[in-house]
Amino acid sequence: MNRNPQILIVDDEPYARQAIEMLLMKESYELLFAEDAHEALAQLDDEIPDVILSDVMMPNMDGFELCQRIKRNPKWSHVPIILVTALDSKQDLARGLEAGADDFLHKPINGLELRARVRSMLRIKLRHDELQAALQMRQDLANMIVHDIRSPLSTILIYCDLLESEMGGNVPTLETIRGEANRLSSFLTDMLMMAKMEHGRLMLSQSLVDVNELATAVRDSYEQMARLKEITIDLDLPEKSEKLSLDANLWRRVLDNLVSNAVKFSPTGGNITLRLRYDGPGVASSNGSSPHLNLQVVDEGPGIAPEHFETIFDKFQIVATGRRDVKQVGLGLAFCKMVVEAHNGRIFVAANKPRGSVFTVEL
Repeated sequence: MNRNPQILIVDDEPYARQAIEMLLMKESYELLFAEDAHEALAQLDDEIPDVILSDVMMPNMDGFELCQRIKRNPKWSHVPIILVTALDSKQDLARGLEAGADDFLHKPINGLELRARVRSMLRIKLRHDELQAALQMRQDLANMIVHDIRSPLSTILIYCDLLESEMGGNVPTLETIRGEANRLSSFLTDMLMMAKMEHGRLMLSQSLVDVNELATAVRDSYEQMARLKEITIDLDLPEKSEKLSLDANLWRRVLDNLVSNAVKFSPTGGNITLRLRYDGPGVASSNGSSPHLNLQVVDEGPGIAPEHFETIFDKFQIVATGRRDVKQVGLGLAFCKMVVEAHNGRIFVAANKPRGSVFTVEL
C-alpha cells in the first residue's frame, strides 16, 4: 500500500475508542472514529477504510445491523469487519457470521490479539485489492484488443464493397463474408459498450422513440435471414403507437440481439413472435409520463432449462441450449440486461409452451 492502512473504529463509548487507539498506537495505521453506526455509514460514503472495528451493543443501530448494511452495499462489501463484543454465546456468534462479520474480538480486549486480528484482516484486504487490480488490468487489456480488432474488420467490409462493385452485382460468397464480419463487429461493439456501462462511463442518449417503428425495423432487417430457414417472424403490435424516452441505438441493439438469438435457435419452419404491449397512462410527449412497456420475443427453439433462467444473462456464461452446434448464447443477453437495467427496467426468460422460450422486457 502507498498509504498507511486506515482502520475505522465504531463505538458509542469514548473510553472504548480511546482504549483501542492506545492499543494500536505503535502500529502504522491511520485511525478513523465514529460515535455510532449512522456516523460510520456517513464516513463510508466519503472514504472506504481497510478494516472496520465495530462494537456490537450500540444505540439506534447495533453492530449486527451495521454489518449487514455494509455487506449489502457492493462498494463496501469487500471491507473486512471485526465485531467487538462482550457477548460470547454461540447464538450471538452465529448471528454475527450471518450478518457478514469476518472476525470477532471479545471484551475485555487483549492488545496482542487485537493487533494480530487487524493484521490478519489487512492481509485479506491486500489480497483482494491486488486481485481487483489484476482483473482490472486484464479487462483494460481485453478492451484495448477489442477496440483494435475493429479496424481490420472495417477494412474487410470496405474491400467486400469494392469487390462487389468490380464484379458487378451481388456475390453470394461476399454476402456471407460481409454478414459474418458484421456479426463479429456487432459482438465487439457489445463488448465495448458493456465495458463502458460496467465502469459507469456510458451516458444514455435518450429521446422519444416510437417502439412500434423500432420493432418493425428490426423484424424487416431479419426477415431475409429467417426466410432462408423458412422461419416466419410475426409482429403483434398495438394499433396505437406509443413513444418512450429511450436510447434508440442501444434499444435497437437489444432487439437485434433478442431476435437474432430467436432466429439462430429456431428450427426450420418455426415461428417467432415479436409482441409489444403498453399499459401506461399516455404518451410521454403529451403529458410527461412514460407508458409502461412489455416487450416479448417468443420462439419455438429448444428452450432453456429453468436452472439457467438467471445465469443465461451472466457475462461469458456457457449454457446448454439443446442444440449440439450451439453451446452458448454469448455476450448478447448480458448486454441486453445491462441496457434494460440502465433504463430502470428488467429482462427475464420463461418457457414457451409447448416448446421454446419467451424473453420479456418490462419498462
